[in-house]
Amino acid sequence: MSKFDFIEATIDDIHAAILAKEISCLDLVEFYLKRIDSYDKQGPSLNSIILINPRAREEAEKKDEEFNKTGKLTGPLHGIPVLLKDNIDAFGMPTTAGSLSLADNVPKADSFLIARLRSAGAIIIAKANLHEFAIWGETISSILGQTLNPYDLSRTPGGSSGGTGAGIAANFGVIGIGSDSVNSIRSPASANCLVGIRPTLGLVSRTGIVPYSHTQDTAGPICRTVKDAVLTLDAISGYDSDDAETAWSVGLIPNRGYSASLKKDGMKGKRIGLLESFFGKEEINAEVNLIAKKAIEVFSKNGAEMISLAELIDSPWLVSNVSVHMDELKDHLNSYLLKLPPNLPAHSLEEIMAKGLYHPSIKTNLDTAIALSTETSEYKQKLMRRAEIRIRIIKLMADNQLDAIVFPHQQQLVCKVGESQQQRNGVLSSVSGFPSMAIPIGFSAPTPDAPLGVPIGLEIFGRPWSEPLLIEIAYSFEQATQFRKAPLGF
Repeated sequence: MSKFDFIEATIDDIHAAILAKEISCLDLVEFYLKRIDSYDKQGPSLNSIILINPRAREEAEKKDEEFNKTGKLTGPLHGIPVLLKDNIDAFGMPTTAGSLSLADNVPKADSFLIARLRSAGAIIIAKANLHEFAIWGETISSILGQTLNPYDLSRTPGGSSGGTGAGIAANFGVIGIGSDSVNSIRSPASANCLVGIRPTLGLVSRTGIVPYSHTQDTAGPICRTVKDAVLTLDAISGYDSDDAETAWSVGLIPNRGYSASLKKDGMKGKRIGLLESFFGKEEINAEVNLIAKKAIEVFSKNGAEMISLAELIDSPWLVSNVSVHMDELKDHLNSYLLKLPPNLPAHSLEEIMAKGLYHPSIKTNLDTAIALSTETSEYKQKLMRRAEIRIRIIKLMADNQLDAIVFPHQQQLVCKVGESQQQRNGVLSSVSGFPSMAIPIGFSAPTPDAPLGVPIGLEIFGRPWSEPLLIEIAYSFEQATQFRKAPLGF
């Protein structure tokens, strides 16, 4: 019997064990399937997994056969189990987007990024829950219901990629893939003591992802460590001729990959702006502010120069008056639904609502979306404001000679089940299209519901295509602090 400790195992740990013949890919898959059965469907019942890949064991056995023949790994993600947000196509598994209306929506091919993951040797072990159609941040859907936060079962896991976040935090897989239109990778990363990367718009293909807002949609990794997230980003980034936006990435991806930026002294010499207006000013913000201020001290102690930014940027105003996610939802989702096979029960948002094939909690948002359109003057004004905020931010960074800007992802703790997320700051990256990483910076005070405390995350935000700089900073911070802790009782 192998003595290998699967809990919190990294890609490097797993590959070293496979090469030493201590474990097999099948051992890996069996371990995570047992974890899902014991903790997602029973025990604390996180309710994060919509579907197990019925071919996961078969795919693992094939990887083992290939390894046994050659003695070599089949790729940089050989045998690594992936939790996939269920709005992303993987051949042979339904893509439900969390909605009963898409329960039988089985794609005929992998999405571009899943094809890249498989080419790198990864195994999709399961599809994870999300906030239905990815339109909010509590991770509740008509297909599965409410996912819980493993650090505090009375709280949500953030969202919309909360099933991926909760599952990776609870060790149901090694790497996770989420999508992000406003907050949806960084929110569950922040709420579950994980690393999340929202890449520059155009670095990762959206082909095969159920659309929400083409102007803001992207996808990226949610992992337990910076290195695992970066290895995943290396695998999924690149040009896809079916997603014209990715043409911008050509010539801008480092020749040695993003993993070349994993530098322990990556904070040294960096000029980092502290966006004061993204910190809350109320009593409910006190715990997050305390932990964030302590994190800022880590940057200074490790050679970064911290610059206080007095620039008033209003996060709620950006959500309401710049972000086009709700304006685009109906038109962009309907264009997707219309192309689906005729046997599915609905081919428009209006039809989904008429047939009641959605969770009641998203009705208000759906009503709002149906009343909006990409043909209105207000929509066009938002696009103009988007262009203005991009220039404003890039000028702010230039005037202050900044390598990055930091701020808490969420100004208050992730919300309780039955409540709605408040004061999230992910919108800055979403409306600008600039990259941002969420990293763990600690926990709130422990409580009976949260014996470790509730995780708190920081965003590291940068210029377009500055992922190498952000990775240097994030990796150095992680190595200096090691804030990641697995949830208790799992």
